[in-house]
Amino acid sequence: MENTLLILIITISISTVLNVFLKRFDIPTVIGYVLAGFAISSLFHFAEGSKEMLAHLAEFGIVFLMFTIGLEFSVKHLKSMKKEVFLFGSLQVMLSGVLFTALGLWLFGLEMKSAIVIGAALSLSSTAIVLKVLNENNQIHSGYGRATLGILLFQDLAVIPMLLMVSFFASDSDSVSMLLLETLGSAIVVFIILFLIGKYFLEEFFGWIMSSGSEEIFLVAVLLGVMSAAYLADVFGFSYSLGAFLAGMMIAETKYRYRIEADLIPFRDILLGVFFVTIGMLIDWYSIVLYWHIILLLLVGIMLLKGLIIVLVLQFFVQKRTAVKTAFALFQVGEFSLAIFALARAHDLISNELNQIMIITIVLSMIITPFVLKHIKKLADLFTQEPVTLRERALKNDTYKNHIIVCGYGPVGEKLVKTFRERKLLYIIIEHDMKIVDAEIARGEEAIYFANAAQKMVLSHFNVNECSAIIVTIENEIQRQLICENIVSFNPSINSIVKVNNNTEEEIISALGISHVVNGRDMIADTLAEEALTCHLKLV
Repeated sequence: MENTLLILIITISISTVLNVFLKRFDIPTVIGYVLAGFAISSLFHFAEGSKEMLAHLAEFGIVFLMFTIGLEFSVKHLKSMKKEVFLFGSLQVMLSGVLFTALGLWLFGLEMKSAIVIGAALSLSSTAIVLKVLNENNQIHSGYGRATLGILLFQDLAVIPMLLMVSFFASDSDSVSMLLLETLGSAIVVFIILFLIGKYFLEEFFGWIMSSGSEEIFLVAVLLGVMSAAYLADVFGFSYSLGAFLAGMMIAETKYRYRIEADLIPFRDILLGVFFVTIGMLIDWYSIVLYWHIILLLLVGIMLLKGLIIVLVLQFFVQKRTAVKTAFALFQVGEFSLAIFALARAHDLISNELNQIMIITIVLSMIITPFVLKHIKKLADLFTQEPVTLRERALKNDTYKNHIIVCGYGPVGEKLVKTFRERKLLYIIIEHDMKIVDAEIARGEEAIYFANAAQKMVLSHFNVNECSAIIVTIENEIQRQLICENIVSFNPSINSIVKVNNNTEEEIISALGISHVVNGRDMIADTLAEEALTCHLKLV
């Protein structure tokens, strides 16, 4: 116990000192945690006995990360992102897996099972690092952020069959068909249990907890829910992470999702820090010295090939610049790959030397990632430039006053603008989809600008303080909330009109201090009722 406590104290001390120093150079905390783990593993031999304890603690960092990802993915949201998740994700994983498997067979002469395991593992990227940095940079809902998130989600779901595949390869007695049937049966049971809990119990449970009026009890109840779902998944042979993800999706359907997400972020970030420390501990100094040339070649080759595959896949569905940015975000190999290699090594599917080479290569790719994401715009500029005309339009120094700002140019925004145009009112449109901006400029619309209204500087540029009204019509619920928070931060008395989709969101947006909240569901119901009554009166 004393040893364990001492190693925790040393770990926290080294991590704190390193991160304070690195932050002066604007280097992400992830790097500090990894370097701290490497230093502990290299300098202190007694750290060996505490690695397992830290690994178990670190696993909860991934559990809470997957839970917060699940909060972002209600069933409705998952349906809206089915292209990014199931199309982009499946193409990236399959093509990367096949390519790396083929290279393992033909170039390195590996056995078939070993090559397949390595190919599958290398197709995965780092959910922990990429989403952490994207969230910190407020890029998670950008064009490339959405594509990145969708692919990462599919990769996380693909981890389950990959781990099962390793078990199949290592199994001598059980037939593959029996293992598949058992796994399918377990999956059905887990989904049914969690679905029933989410549909008939969860909302009432949290309502009962809230009746206590205690923040502490509410937070404990959330932790109980996350850990219970993780444990249930583990009992049926799945990962803790999958259970936590499903729990997040269930809670995303309730009105408590935003509050829960805010409460859990500190826990998640602390435990993720421990996770990155354990990643640093996996690096073996002697293997770096012996195999540095192989590691360097593999690192460059894997990142290059993986990035090319992502660009090739996405260029048919999104703008080229979005494809390039997504490739830079996902070129690394991720933490779940380490779990696959650990299981494969335990079953002697790969050698210890190969395992150590792959671990170091993966960790180095993860270390590089935050620096790449920090400069992703400049790196993307090397391959594809933003349209200069659009950028100049968005940054020109016009003085706007007594104008109407329309955020989002979907069907509702388009109809509003048509009305304003007919009445000769001064308006501007802020739209984040470059294709829509291009198309409207081509049609002669001069008041549309390519910008993200969720960024405070954009609203400031278009002089939101002097506008006669700002209307938010975009469909993305989280973006809507960010825009509303920014509007209120300028001046709560700004004449703001926001369209929402349901009563829960109406309560959230109204609580922020927005002047007028229009509930689309209620408006439709009122219109239908009015039409019905009108028809009835005509008949009379």
